[in-house]
Amino acid sequence: MNLSNSENLAIVDHLLTTTRSVRKRLDLSRPVPRQLIERCLELAIQAPTASNQQTWHFVVVTDPARRLQIADYYRRSWAIFVRRGGAANARREIHLDPEQMGRVRDSASYLAEHLHEVPVLVIPCVEGRVETSPVLVQASTYGSILPAVWSFMLALRARGVGAAWTTLHLAYEKEIAQALEIPPSVTQVALLPVAYYQGEDFKPAARIAAATFTHWDGWAKLPVLRD
Repeated sequence: MNLSNSENLAIVDHLLTTTRSVRKRLDLSRPVPRQLIERCLELAIQAPTASNQQTWHFVVVTDPARRLQIADYYRRSWAIFVRRGGAANARREIHLDPEQMGRVRDSASYLAEHLHEVPVLVIPCVEGRVETSPVLVQASTYGSILPAVWSFMLALRARGVGAAWTTLHLAYEKEIAQALEIPPSVTQVALLPVAYYQGEDFKPAARIAAATFTHWDGWAKLPVLRD
């Protein structure tokens, strides 16, 4: 089937605008085939990488005992996050819709409670440690893995599989590295719960218009933030 350019653009735009962080709608009872994960990772590593370094690694965890171990650390971090005010305090200044943030917190809480039931956990990693490095080095290092992770999530979405970008486990990065035998010289950058999703009614999220945050030719003309 030959599609027109506008039809191809519509497909791509739909994929980009409906790839959500899936939490409550993950199907916890349905296994995800290893071949599907492997194919999506092959697509992911076609992403751009800084200086063509290709220093990425992906730790795929399906063993129930190890998933439970990771989930226990995740829940500890989630409990601390909630006690400190969570996303409400972190994002107060940009005036996000309280109802929308409430739904996000509810789904995040659900994920923390059920993380050990998610059939696949994927931890993207990159070689090197940059905590004390200059900003240039940090940006280059993360730029060598983050585009691939987003490509991985898009590839999953195109196949009816959902994921969510999470980082709470990083409060216990050393402990999880030890449990999974990840070398201390390797940096974990995220934790993606991966499962088939339920329903097909994903739609573009309510976002503040890009023009509100866009600065042309410098920062001098500040954007007007929403009241």
